[in-house]
Amino acid sequence: MKQLVFKTQINATPEKVWDVLFTQDSYRKWSSAMNEGTYFEGNWEEGTIMKFLDPKNNGMYNLIEKNIPNKTLKMKHLGWILEGELSPQDWEESTVTYHLENNEYGTLLTAEVISLDEFVDFFNSKYPKNFELIKKLAEE
Repeated sequence: MKQLVFKTQINATPEKVWDVLFTQDSYRKWSSAMNEGTYFEGNWEEGTIMKFLDPKNNGMYNLIEKNIPNKTLKMKHLGWILEGELSPQDWEESTVTYHLENNEYGTLLTAEVISLDEFVDFFNSKYPKNFELIKKLAEE
């Protein structure tokens, strides 16, 4: 397992950044850096399952472990979704945690990703692009 950390300073309130991260319309825009057409199903409440899908009904699903609005959201990666069917995986403690910290310049957004070695290159290539789009959307 590898710990990856991505950060960006955004000239917007934590509330605005949170909305960009976790509302469907803006999520579709910034997540396009990972996979064009991606959307989510579910809600962001602790203990619930979120599905992240592409237009062909493939993707992954996560458990929301922690949700403190406008501050922290932590998800545990559980498995793939293949043609709409859940396929559980043994991804150990693979997680992503978003932290939003209010400061004098707006919001410091941090994503802490605990990843299996096989996904490190993917995350390292995609998260910086995601963060560029999140910053742009939040500062509009």
